[in-house]
Amino acid sequence: MTAHTDTPGTVTAVYKVSGMSCGHCEGAVSGEISGISGVTSVKAVASTGEVTVVSAVTLDDEAVRAAVDEAGFELVGRA
Repeated sequence: MTAHTDTPGTVTAVYKVSGMSCGHCEGAVSGEISGISGVTSVKAVASTGEVTVVSAVTLDDEAVRAAVDEAGFELVGRA
């Protein structure tokens, strides 16, 4: 489970989330993860179950898991 650095000062991580099936699901997951301190962008794709998160620092996986749970979905792990 590693994240990679895109540009200086940013970290990109891709997570697998189960249960997303539509744009509303994508929005719910993106909205919750966006609330985590340090997150600068989130892109959720229901068809692949992948959520790409760009942040200023490496995120705590438990914080991401809690946000995904709050949206009503399950964090499977990192892609």
